[in-house]
Amino acid sequence: MSALLRFFSGNQESKGRERFFSYLQIALGCLIGAAAYPLFMTPNRIAPGGLTGVAMILNYLLGAPVGVTSLVLNVPLFLIGYRTMGRIFAFRSLLATILFSLLIDILPFQPMTMDPLLATLYGGILLGIGLGMILRGGATTGGTDMVARMVHRRVPAISVGAFLFAIDFLVVATAGVLIGTSEALYALINIFLSAKMIDVVMVGFSGNKACLVISPAWEKIKQRIMSEMERGVTQLEARGGYTGEARPTLLCVVSRMEVTAVKRIVREEDENAFLIVVEANEAIGDGFSGMTAD
Repeated sequence: MSALLRFFSGNQESKGRERFFSYLQIALGCLIGAAAYPLFMTPNRIAPGGLTGVAMILNYLLGAPVGVTSLVLNVPLFLIGYRTMGRIFAFRSLLATILFSLLIDILPFQPMTMDPLLATLYGGILLGIGLGMILRGGATTGGTDMVARMVHRRVPAISVGAFLFAIDFLVVATAGVLIGTSEALYALINIFLSAKMIDVVMVGFSGNKACLVISPAWEKIKQRIMSEMERGVTQLEARGGYTGEARPTLLCVVSRMEVTAVKRIVREEDENAFLIVVEANEAIGDGFSGMTAD
């Protein structure tokens, strides 16, 4: 009985830590993302797409505050998000949107540059990092972010960043007509950078490589990688498409610096081996990063 109580107690404690770090990640993401507006984008009239971009257009035309206007525009989408994404996600997103919107208007930052190109680059990077952290924390800031998250859950092949870029293009085109062509072109660069940074934050950018080796000398190659590099190797069962013969394939994930060592071992054992090296955006497990809650 005591063991059972300890199990549930430990499980609750683990969930509590995960929940705490999720909300902390959301709060930091709101702070970082919101800072991009007074520091770079608002003074340079760069509308970054989405409903916040619509709010910036209204700010330019009518002088309406960007944060409060964005919050008002998001209300209908929260009603949709509540029904389709569940109470927890909608609640977190509501908190994130309120905090994000208020911080845009109240952060006492002065513009760091009035050079539109620098503002585009640094604003996009900062905004992307912030939005990526919010998404990893299990929320969005509403608007097209919420729509992108819902689509990504149903169609995982469509990344959040790519979907945002496609939708936000329409907002930027409108900004180009109402504000100016140059500002719209800068905004496109800003959105592209933000989308890339969102994907980097969500997927990872570890620089690890996955190596696939097909060779008759697979046994020797496997043993050398495990003994000399102290890396695990997975043996995959495969067959040649033409001959139908069994051809074991080796899979090994290594750091970028270790790829040369893998190539050397393969070359020394079989110069005619077939080696594929591809990006492994995130490697989790023994020898790499630990498993963490997003």
